[in-house]
Amino acid sequence: MRLCRFADRLGLVTGDTVTDVTAALAALPAQHYPFPRGDLLIENLPALAAPIAAAARDGRRHALKDLTLVSPVANAGKVVAAPVNYRNHLDEARSDPGIHHQREVAEIQRVGLFLKAASSIAGPGDGITIRHPDRRTDHEIELAVVIGAAADRVTRADAMRHVAGYCIGLDITVRGPEERSLRKSVDSYTTLGPWLVTADEIADPGALDLMLAVNGETRQQANTRDLIIGIPELIAFASSFYTLLPGDVLLTGTPEGVGPIVPGDLIEATISGIGTMQVKVRAAAPR
Repeated sequence: MRLCRFADRLGLVTGDTVTDVTAALAALPAQHYPFPRGDLLIENLPALAAPIAAAARDGRRHALKDLTLVSPVANAGKVVAAPVNYRNHLDEARSDPGIHHQREVAEIQRVGLFLKAASSIAGPGDGITIRHPDRRTDHEIELAVVIGAAADRVTRADAMRHVAGYCIGLDITVRGPEERSLRKSVDSYTTLGPWLVTADEIADPGALDLMLAVNGETRQQANTRDLIIGIPELIAFASSFYTLLPGDVLLTGTPEGVGPIVPGDLIEATISGIGTMQVKVRAAAPR
């Protein structure tokens, strides 16, 4: 399945058409305060397959081009990110003072993972809002892995059983000397979309092409087979430190070619097997 969100609605994507399947959400279990952690929809995706199919028979149909898509994950508890997880990007980061700011850029095996605020998540229709126009802000395309079942100290062999699906991720970054988690947690700096592709539709997430263009100029192009640490290993690594919950998002790393974006730019990001999303870059409203 390919599931998107628009306004407060849930959509099933088929080609250029989106069928409103919001009625299927009635099958979700009731919740009461204090609400459990995690994303209820993502956690219950397998059980919702039949209700979604039923809702699709009578659901209203929309042209995809007419909808403003928000993040396909509504309630991520955390975003776990893998820094410098492509060899060529590691070399790029070490050679560009605009990236490293006189700080050592260490291998992912040494530096580990980092967290981004869940409040940084936005969808393609939300756009990216540049909060610090006086500083360099870069694009980074990444395969985003969405966790579907709680993962606590899982093995590499069992890791993929905990994946609900995949989407395109943009890890937007303010360059500077501060810690990554600060510079990458700005509102809208984790752009997810255009929809969630369930895990059963991606035979090998370790062999997907990635491409990012800004204003029609291709800047990043690679394949997930070039990851230094693969997806099962990343899930096992992350879950050895903290439990991954349904709806948590794992950003797997970006390839070489990162570069600055400014208000007015249009980003086009594509990952094979998932699709393409266009994201506008905007200036922050004055305060």
